[in-house]
Amino acid sequence: MDDVNEQVEYCANLAVEMSEAMSFGVLDFSEASVETLERMADEVADYFDDMTPEQREKSAQYFGCYILEVARRNHGGQYYWHEERDQPVLVVGEPNYRIAILTWDKAQGRLSGDPAESLTFFYRGFSKKVREAQPGDDVLFV
Repeated sequence: MDDVNEQVEYCANLAVEMSEAMSFGVLDFSEASVETLERMADEVADYFDDMTPEQREKSAQYFGCYILEVARRNHGGQYYWHEERDQPVLVVGEPNYRIAILTWDKAQGRLSGDPAESLTFFYRGFSKKVREAQPGDDVLFV
C-alpha cells in the first residue's frame, strides 16, 4: 500500500477486527466508539510488557489509525505523512484553519498502561477544537 489513506484505513480496520476478537463489540467509527477503544487499551495494557517490540508498535499503529479514521469520518480532512515523526497526520479545515492530529505516540503511551494518556480525552479535545476553530487557527494535537 503506497497511499497513506489506504494504510490508515487498513490499520483502522485491523483495530475493528481486534475489538471483535477481544469481544468488545463493534467499533463503528463513531466518536462514542473511542470510549470502547479506551477500554480495549486498558485490557491490552495488562499484557503490553509481554508483547514483542513489533507487536507493541503494530498495536499502537492500529489504535492510532482507528482514532485518525474516526476523526476523518466525523470532521473531514486530509491525511499526510509526517516525516519527522514517521507516522500519518490528519489535517482538518484547510485552507481556513488547520487543526492536525498525530495519534501513534498517544496510543503507545496508553497501551503501555499510562492512564494519563487517555485516548478519549485526547480525541474529545481535538474534536472540540475542530468544532470551535476560527480562521487562522493552526494547532497540532500530539
